[in-house]
Amino acid sequence: MTSHFITLQLPTFTDLRGSLTVLENALPFDVVRMYWIHEADGQIRGGHRHTYTRQALIAMRGRISIYMNDGVSEEVIELSQPNKCLLVEPKDWHTMTFGPDSILMVLSSHTYDRSEYIDLPYGG
Repeated sequence: MTSHFITLQLPTFTDLRGSLTVLENALPFDVVRMYWIHEADGQIRGGHRHTYTRQALIAMRGRISIYMNDGVSEEVIELSQPNKCLLVEPKDWHTMTFGPDSILMVLSSHTYDRSEYIDLPYGG
């Protein structure tokens, strides 16, 4: 089954010293804000979409289940490797369910503006 949503496999270089994953010229937007969510074991966060903000989500540690719904398709995408990046477009209503000891890094196209959040899910 092909996913309706876009994930990127980021280049990773591994040798005896460890692994290095690179995020360079890979995103379809410029990053102006970066944050990470941690110590959220078992919690569900998100529950919104945006008017104009685009995001990229990367599980830096652990497993995070991302529910995505763009009004046409819905899917749960598992993030558990730091070289897998999920693109979240403004139309994508999403929630994030955190597994134990998980850290989710979020790269955003815009600064925080609560007024551009849409909290009502599709069909709600």
